[in-house]
Amino acid sequence: MIKFLFGVIIGILICFLFFYFGGGRTLKKVGEELTETGKKMEVLEETIKKGKEDLGKIIPKKSLKEEKEVQKKSQ
Repeated sequence: MIKFLFGVIIGILICFLFFYFGGGRTLKKVGEELTETGKKMEVLEETIKKGKEDLGKIIPKKSLKEEKEVQKKSQ
């Protein structure tokens, strides 16, 4: 029961602080910054995918069976 009341008090305190420090304005600002960060991450993902494709063209792909056979022959 004490833990429950403590949780309720903490929840009320968090709500009060949210409204005291600007509430909606702060939330809007954080949302805009997260959107910017998301766009930057998308660009990075595209760059990594292109680099991976280019690297795949340069380095020939070997199957796992071929690699195992080479290891067995060398032993």
